Amino acid sequence: MSDKERMEELVRVLTEAARAYYAEDREIMPNVEYDRLYDELKELEEKTGTVLAGSPTMQVGYEAVDYLPKEKHASPMLSLAKTKSREELAGWLGTQEGLLSWKEDGLTVVLTYEGGELIKCVTRGNGEVGEVVTANARCFENLPLRIPYLGELVIRGEAVISYADFEKINAGIPEEGAKYKNPRNLCSGSVRQLDSSITAQRHVQVIIFSLVSAKGGGAEDERLSVSMEEQFRFLHEQGFTVVEHERVNAGNVVEAVGRFEKRITENEIPSDGLVLAYDDLAYAASLGRTAKFPRGAIAFKWADEMAETTLKEVEWNTTRTGLIYPVAVFEPVELEGTVVSRASVHNISIIKELALGIGDRIRVYKANMIIPQIAENLSRSNTLPIPEACPVCGGRTAIEKDADSEVLRCTNAGCPARQLKAYVHFVERDAMNIEGLSEATLEKMIAAGLLHEFADLYRLKREALLTLEGFQEKSADKLLAAVEKSRERTLQAVLNALGIPGVGAANARLIALHFDEDPEKLRAAGEEELAAIEGVGPVLASAIHEYMNDAEKADRMDALLSELKLQKSAAGQNAGEGKLKGKTFVITGSLLHFGSRSDLKALIEAGGGKVSGKVSSKTECLINNDAASTSTKNREAGELGVRIVTEDEFLAEYLPEVNV
Repeated sequence: MSDKERMEELVRVLTEAARAYYAEDREIMPNVEYDRLYDELKELEEKTGTVLAGSPTMQVGYEAVDYLPKEKHASPMLSLAKTKSREELAGWLGTQEGLLSWKEDGLTVVLTYEGGELIKCVTRGNGEVGEVVTANARCFENLPLRIPYLGELVIRGEAVISYADFEKINAGIPEEGAKYKNPRNLCSGSVRQLDSSITAQRHVQVIIFSLVSAKGGGAEDERLSVSMEEQFRFLHEQGFTVVEHERVNAGNVVEAVGRFEKRITENEIPSDGLVLAYDDLAYAASLGRTAKFPRGAIAFKWADEMAETTLKEVEWNTTRTGLIYPVAVFEPVELEGTVVSRASVHNISIIKELALGIGDRIRVYKANMIIPQIAENLSRSNTLPIPEACPVCGGRTAIEKDADSEVLRCTNAGCPARQLKAYVHFVERDAMNIEGLSEATLEKMIAAGLLHEFADLYRLKREALLTLEGFQEKSADKLLAAVEKSRERTLQAVLNALGIPGVGAANARLIALHFDEDPEKLRAAGEEELAAIEGVGPVLASAIHEYMNDAEKADRMDALLSELKLQKSAAGQNAGEGKLKGKTFVITGSLLHFGSRSDLKALIEAGGGKVSGKVSSKTECLINNDAASTSTKNREAGELGVRIVTEDEFLAEYLPEVNV
């Protein structure tokens, strides 16, 4: 294992241990083991001169901004000329040697280092002007924040999200129509977030594919002016993840393309082709560029294997929120070595765009040779009826606007499909955590009339369970014990379990703590107070307020709460206690002594204080190391007469006993 691989492993292990300890109140390794691994990581960083993003030795705080500033690139980022002919690649090389590499499918970024430190990251944008996302780049999992090279280094890379992480993130989104369509879209949105803490949750990586310039590095700069392969070797030495590449010539490039192609379906990182570039940098530069393309490199695009088939039907599936998403079913065809007969159409907008109708002749392919998609509709009959009734309950449907797309929704709150999915969510680990209660068992309970509301789960009787298929005395007793155990949960868990639109485990915690984990205080809150909670905002505040003021939902929530024994969370137990009792703080900007805002927030909550995302007249002080900043929060603090203190000033005044 190389030093860089060991560093990546240590960062991953230490980050997981810290998250478990500080955010989840559980210890997965003894302190002495954590310290040993931390020291090992620090020694490797000193040895290599490289510090990876996310390293616990680098206390980089998350940042939130109101907008992403634009910046013009020093040199335009041109597209590459493209070909789908392997033989053309050989002719293009001629007598030259080149490097063949993956063309990763993500968001292109330009990174600038000075004095060994990452100082700037800008997205490709339109090629001329991009958006500055430096704070987000510091959260990329594999990007060095510090490198040995001390000159000015400008490089380009592709920010990407792996298929595995893409699937995990999508798995946490219950509504099919709200899921991300592909890793590229997810990555683009993750890199361009206004709040870098969200970027940090998305497991973004960056793969470097080009060295733009290197100045002031001494003799090393001359080494970098001759060969692209030597540039890649240098970048790898600096700690960067360099795009996988292979040296080729006209005689073996076609064979090399074949080797890359065989590995597409096993690749963890999405790619949409290959790039072939001349290794001789002087030769490549001598060719110049066209108005659109540089002449020193060319892109090879996979010729997607297409198949023509007939659309047989469209299945409509109802989720727990009532969203109904379509799946196209067509005559089976073979694509990329497997037989496919189904493809998600995602939403109503795509159905309209394709002008679908049963019996239409359609062309299908596998995006990135993996995900079945409809490429085009040859018939475009536009005759597919949009269901006016839910396929499960027969209730009325309605087309609604969701972001930029139209979606179909079942309006019947009592829809069995919605009920089942709602119960499945209710019993999940981050919700009520009823162990061993499967979707199949819940379906049997609903069919048998045992469940009409969430509280009914806590009224289950042994005799009733024994009437269900597959239940015997032992299994019934085991399930009842799990239900009994789940009576002791926090308000955070309950709020997540209720399935309030937009409320998940993370913001449920913030909401619960804001109201001292008292459900009655939450119910009495107005939309304005709800919107002021960090991570909520006006749209979610409206949904929460509507839920809490719905008479039927209120009765069901009362029934549920009467069956539970609400517990205080670790943070909640300290609320109203300690020297910070009754004080509310707001944190913004980069931090010096804490790995993230969450760490400082946890310290404040442990002292009995609260942390809000919005400055108000009740704010004790705004913690910002850049007091001269013209940020929105600083302006608001000035207008409201709220003090702005640095991190050191805050600790000295409020928590002098804390050693950081």
